[in-house]
Amino acid sequence: MKKVFTSKQKSEVALAAIGGRQTINQLSSIYQVHPTQIQNWKKIVLKNLPALFTDKRGKENISQEKLIEELYKQIGQSKVELDWLKKKLQPFNSP
Repeated sequence: MKKVFTSKQKSEVALAAIGGRQTINQLSSIYQVHPTQIQNWKKIVLKNLPALFTDKRGKENISQEKLIEELYKQIGQSKVELDWLKKKLQPFNSP
């Protein structure tokens, strides 16, 4: 039967592997996890660790600026279309 590990269990095993106080085989017997799986979890942690310390505020500002730019573009296009329609309908409205 396949064992399912929680994210907390995975992170605990991966941190123990990163710590290096015990070998992968020792950790495997302690946590009842295959050594290859421990290596995989360790790689995932090491790969994604820098993302924990990135400044997320910069990304929010960029996406917000893009949203504002897109909204202004839509407003401008709507204004141009409205002006064009007013111009086209002007002969019908005059007596």
